Amino acid sequence: MSNFAKNWEAPERKGSVPSGPLKPHIESTIKLIGTQVQRLDIANNRLVEKDAQIFNKVVDAYSKHDRAKATIYANELVEVRKIIKRVTQVKLALESISLRLTTVKDYGDFVGTVTPAISIIKGVQGGVLQVVPEAEKGFASLSDSLSAIVTDAGTSYNLNVSFGAANEDAEKILGEAATVAEQRIKDKFPELPADVSREGIQL
Repeated sequence: MSNFAKNWEAPERKGSVPSGPLKPHIESTIKLIGTQVQRLDIANNRLVEKDAQIFNKVVDAYSKHDRAKATIYANELVEVRKIIKRVTQVKLALESISLRLTTVKDYGDFVGTVTPAISIIKGVQGGVLQVVPEAEKGFASLSDSLSAIVTDAGTSYNLNVSFGAANEDAEKILGEAATVAEQRIKDKFPELPADVSREGIQL
């Protein structure tokens, strides 16, 4: 379990709405999230391999004093790492949603947990599908499942849904995930040769 996920896991609220018939629905949603995380892992592994290949091309061109080619490859490397960061960010956010849903599965704040999750899914879906097009159906199912939980909870327990607050929570979660993703990339991937970096390449 990542530190980011641990940090987002809030204490359970005592005396909250019992799950009742929503529990199986939440468990199904958690499984859907797990499937999407696996797809993102596969995509990330492909991108990591591509990163290594391009990095080697940068180093090779640099060693041959071909600064123009080294810069071209370096620019391509920057774009790949941006995509890796995005995929990692979304993966962290989904893992945190899953963790939070597990926390509230028996007793918890359904609406306060699920509405930010809906905002996150809608916000990241377009960018993810460009990288992992096979995830389109899974994201659509996940969005429908989360929306159904909010609808069922609101209808069954007469709960108010505040999407304004949900959007703020979603932005906070994605912001924290982006920070962690950026640090992971810095820790995991080698830096470009100094002279190439000075050509204006920013990772």
